[in-house]
Amino acid sequence: MAAQEPTTPHPIHELMDQLAERREQALHAGSDESIARQHGRGKLTARERIDLLLDPGSFHELDMLARHRAHGFGIENTRPLTDGVVTGWGTVDGRKVFLFAQDFTVFGGALGEVFAEKIHKVMDLAASTGAPFIGLNDGAGARIQEGVVSLASYGGIFHRNVQASGVIPQISVILGPCAGGAVYSPAMTDFIFMVKGTSHMFITGPDVVKAATGEDVTQEELGGAMTHAQKSGVAGFVYDDEATCLEQVRYLLSFLPSNNLEDPPAFEPDDPRDRPCDAILDLIPDAPNKPYDMKAVIADVVDDGDFFEVNARWAMNIVCGFGRVNGKVVGIVGNQPKVLAGCLDIEASEKSARFVRTCDAFNIPLVTFVDVPGFLPGTNQEYDGIIRHGAKLLYAYCEATVPRIQIITRKGYGGAFVVMNSKSIGADLAYAWPSAEIAVMDANGAANILLRRELAESEDPVARKAQWDVEYRERFANPYNAAERGYVDDVIDPRDTRRVLADALDMLATKKEQIPARKHGNVPL
Repeated sequence: MAAQEPTTPHPIHELMDQLAERREQALHAGSDESIARQHGRGKLTARERIDLLLDPGSFHELDMLARHRAHGFGIENTRPLTDGVVTGWGTVDGRKVFLFAQDFTVFGGALGEVFAEKIHKVMDLAASTGAPFIGLNDGAGARIQEGVVSLASYGGIFHRNVQASGVIPQISVILGPCAGGAVYSPAMTDFIFMVKGTSHMFITGPDVVKAATGEDVTQEELGGAMTHAQKSGVAGFVYDDEATCLEQVRYLLSFLPSNNLEDPPAFEPDDPRDRPCDAILDLIPDAPNKPYDMKAVIADVVDDGDFFEVNARWAMNIVCGFGRVNGKVVGIVGNQPKVLAGCLDIEASEKSARFVRTCDAFNIPLVTFVDVPGFLPGTNQEYDGIIRHGAKLLYAYCEATVPRIQIITRKGYGGAFVVMNSKSIGADLAYAWPSAEIAVMDANGAANILLRRELAESEDPVARKAQWDVEYRERFANPYNAAERGYVDDVIDPRDTRRVLADALDMLATKKEQIPARKHGNVPL
């Protein structure tokens, strides 16, 4: 019997082996030492972050085998696969999202031409398919060796951020350094997340600040998570660790539609729509000058007390965030009497205006809880432009075409009341509690104007002032005058607030509004 000829391996098997080897190299583009340094800083790698963010097994990577084509300063001798950024798409709770994750273990996550081209590609795909876009930022800025090409590459990202704005949700997660021009892409996205101790954002670093101004400041003080959460308002959400941060990104997405042509996700609620809000009666003080917590009011109204606050540590005299009423997403804005008596100031106006515009862009109805004594007085506010900044909130409400509902809980004084989504600027429905005080100003301010001479001549000005307080509330500072004129649609029992909102939202679900033909309005920036 003749000996059997040895079989020759099919060439495709060798090619498949080569492919597997390259993919393995791409999966481990960063050295073991650089990964160990990353973990030593309390940071995860790009791929570990993607695994936490996306549904298990859902990630489809693009451009895994991409390499830079730059020359000079020895960079041509180091061409790792992925080029320092991981890009692709996957799902969050079964819904498609696109993302990039900068890989600090490769070139310190610095951006070059190929790196940016990968991001451009997934941004274009996100916009064309109508899916949210998420950036996981952890990079050293522009790649110096690639010069002006790196700068132009950033421009391509910025341009796409603007084109996608209001079309798809854009979320930036800062998980390491983000400095110089690189900060402007996150700044133009809808929401920014940061992690305490490891996230930093600034235009110029501490060394440049010291050289230019003489100020001695640390990275954390200059651009850390708490700085941007409390002082600048740049960071909408801050968490203690990356795992929690990425889990909360997933949670935020549960309130947002995939794009501006869809409605936000709705769920069958466990909380009965007609549940009475009994706790509210214990929350509202018996005196109009005593504070209470508006967040507690909101929690008693929304499904299961679940309220996801945005910018919780900044401009705390106003509360903004997402909740659900009868399973439907709502954006909630409310004055906070616990802070500055709920006055509107520059920061509160900017915070709420931004939130209102975001909700309007993504078809999220707006519910406004009003307890506002006015705009914050003072030379600092006037000199810094409270007129211009306050107009931002007024403009945002006037421009919004989503269902808009106003609930007046207590004070509604002066121009600040008008700005807080009143009927006169287009609210679809306005309700007041019996405790509401709607007037040009409070009784004391009115007395100083209307009774100045009488009080000066009175034998007992204290008694006359007390009598005036009663008269003023009966004649002016109550919800019934407004209800008589139709500026309030109904005065309701506070315990019925949840049921009234659920019914109103159902009625307004089919609201349509024609927008004037124009290129765009001129918001008072």
